[in-house]
Amino acid sequence: MAEKDYHAFRETHVSLLPLAVGLVFFAASLTPSLIPREWFVQGVLGGLVMAIGYMTGRFALTLWRLAELPLPRGRLATAGDLLALLPAIAIAVWNLFRATDWQNSVRVRVAMEPTDGVHSLRVLLLAMLVFLLCFVLGRLVQRFYDLLRDRLDIVMRRRTANLLGLVAIGAILFIGTREGILPAAMDAADDFYETGQDLFDPEISPPADPRMAGSVASLVDWGAMGRPGRDFIRGGPDENMISAFTGRTAKKPIRVYVGRAQAETPEERAEVALAELKRLGAFERKILIVASPTGTGWLDPGAHGTIEYMHDGDIATVAVQYSYLQSPLALIFETASGLDQASATMHAVYSYWTSLPPDRRPAFYLAGISLGAWSSMYSFDIFQMVNDPINGALWAGPPFPSDLWRRAVAARKTDSPYVLPQVGEGELFRFASQFADPHEHGAPWGRMRIVFLQYASDPIVFFDPGAIWRRPVWMREPPAPDVSPDLSFMPVVTQFQLALDMALSKELPRGYGHNYVARDYIDAWVEVTRPEGWTAADTEQLKAWCGPQSGHGCHNEKTGLSLGR
Repeated sequence: MAEKDYHAFRETHVSLLPLAVGLVFFAASLTPSLIPREWFVQGVLGGLVMAIGYMTGRFALTLWRLAELPLPRGRLATAGDLLALLPAIAIAVWNLFRATDWQNSVRVRVAMEPTDGVHSLRVLLLAMLVFLLCFVLGRLVQRFYDLLRDRLDIVMRRRTANLLGLVAIGAILFIGTREGILPAAMDAADDFYETGQDLFDPEISPPADPRMAGSVASLVDWGAMGRPGRDFIRGGPDENMISAFTGRTAKKPIRVYVGRAQAETPEERAEVALAELKRLGAFERKILIVASPTGTGWLDPGAHGTIEYMHDGDIATVAVQYSYLQSPLALIFETASGLDQASATMHAVYSYWTSLPPDRRPAFYLAGISLGAWSSMYSFDIFQMVNDPINGALWAGPPFPSDLWRRAVAARKTDSPYVLPQVGEGELFRFASQFADPHEHGAPWGRMRIVFLQYASDPIVFFDPGAIWRRPVWMREPPAPDVSPDLSFMPVVTQFQLALDMALSKELPRGYGHNYVARDYIDAWVEVTRPEGWTAADTEQLKAWCGPQSGHGCHNEKTGLSLGR
């Protein structure tokens, strides 16, 4: 066989081996994960991971060729291709038949309707289309590599040109994406969300009550709040609604929110927040909460309205915005902004709080959900408060990189589950879910009370960067009630499934995934703050008042009164 014909033959037959790898990746992508996937999402995922599998196989063969190692030819090559390809096809077909049942095994556990039998066919067709698009893009990159290698081949040895060309292509793709496209896209997204908060926010005038943040008498600019801040200030129960629930005289809760557009630096925004707290008499209340918002600036109404009912409205809550991006984007691209703002706010408020006589200052708590929980934990400086600690914290949906959460989980008792661990006897840390409240720990609390509220079906909490090569700890244990028992692990593919789960974490009914509901905050707040005279009957009454699946607030059907928006 001529050298030219041999190379053409080699390029044709070795492509079947990477295709087999791609099919195995595709088959594995059909297995269930934490979040159920509609056919469109599953098809895109399947096509992408199939392309990644194919690329992995091609890359391995490229390295083999760069080392100028021999390749099989003739019948041996054909037999090797069939030996790899036929089982891969069989696995893909078998998993396609099971894909609908697998997705339904997730859906029934998170209160969703089962999908239909056409699911698998749609997935297959879309996955093949996505794979072909990726294949064409890959060929374009291959052509670019060939051109670059041929130019280098003129001035250096062939093997060196091959290797240097490969490194150059990788660097160009990485730098062009990381340093050029992504930052520009994130800046554009931030500007878009900032503008969107104003463009799509109905014209709402500032509060007329001078005792509210954003009013004419306030130090906080109403226009700089953005929609999340305005919703937080306007939302929540007032003293009449609280009294209607408790039958006692109540106070109007104090809520302070400082928008990102209020000032240039985190420190300046924190000082405005502190000054507004002083103006409103927040340090004369029974409870003070420093809350950290999510990336968009949102605060969960169910988290704050519930505790305001428990303590007759004698509460002041303050939050400062740091971003306009959705939390998954802010988590990756605006990490420092959230941490810096939470730290600046905590330092300003805590420093003033410690200057007050201990018997004449409010109980101090931290709170946050999602990215707000992460930044709030970061601001929790034990060295700063070792001699004068705060009273506690409630963090919901803590993202997987949260250092304090990770250390707490790592210290769990070996016989306790990873998704609902027990740390010591529960003196400092306790974990709760929609199926377990923190009261189930028998030992008494210590000086501080910290509760993590987390759902086992929440991929924001249980994403594992190491899943690219090893099975996450929680996948080695019996599944929680909201997790499918059919989960399986495959390197690389499971990582992509969990990454997609994070993007879809809000697409579940309330009470699952990353959708935390008001009633699940109640048990946690009772344990953290110990409301005076509060009973188990009061807890059940407030849960009934909130309703079984309230996420955006609580609503009482008889009176029409609402908790939250």
